[in-house]
Amino acid sequence: MNNLFRGLLAGYGAKKLGGGCFGTILVFIIIWVLLGQCH
Repeated sequence: MNNLFRGLLAGYGAKKLGGGCFGTILVFIIIWVLLGQCH
């Protein structure tokens, strides 16, 4: 999975699931790492 697609998915998920600024960043990092494990 390339980084652009991975970033878009993580960003979309963070926007939907994250509450505030910190929550959104946290969700983004979690999704980014999980997608990185799925090679």
